[in-house]
Amino acid sequence: MTSAPVRQPPAADRVYSHVKEGVLGRRYEGGTLLTEGELAEAVGVSRTPVREALLKLEVEGLIKLYPKKGALVLAVSAQEISDVVETRLLVEEFAVRKVLAAGAAPASLLARLEDFLDAQRACAVTGDLAASAAADRSFHADIVRTAGNEILSKLYDRLRDRQLRMGVAVLEAHPDRIATNVTEHTELLEAIRSGDAELAASRVRGHLGRVSTLVRGEER
Repeated sequence: MTSAPVRQPPAADRVYSHVKEGVLGRRYEGGTLLTEGELAEAVGVSRTPVREALLKLEVEGLIKLYPKKGALVLAVSAQEISDVVETRLLVEEFAVRKVLAAGAAPASLLARLEDFLDAQRACAVTGDLAASAAADRSFHADIVRTAGNEILSKLYDRLRDRQLRMGVAVLEAHPDRIATNVTEHTELLEAIRSGDAELAASRVRGHLGRVSTLVRGEER
């Protein structure tokens, strides 16, 4: 009995994923001009789904379309960096305080954070910047999610793409930052494990403050 053929995602979705992964992973740097023809050839589709995918990416703020020219990959602006870090600080400090409001974090959260830390330690050995940025983001997102405020969780999730893009930029410029992130996340996890909300909030502020300084230095 022959197995059914694996169905590919729709053409527009394939183009969308190809371009988005390229932008977030910085294969397509800010200022790169992408043409419909080049993308159609790269993905193996016609130009119609390319246009559909690019329109969606423009709405998400990753590219700017120029008729008859192509799509310009937008650089991360200083204002965007400031806005993202400020929002993260507000959300994450509130979240860690709420998680520890009863004095003890759930054991399941502590176990998941340990797993994300293990993933980051592995990335420090292999030098996988994209995987490290993703594990970093997941570490913080899990704390926010555990706080139990769905509106804040959705807001935080909408920052995902911008966080990953900035994170890869920092790690490319400062490869040693992977090891530093592991150290700072370990300190934050220990503060959460101790049930000390003030210490945990202080760890969040310190960590995000250092990240902000590095990102600003790379994107100015």
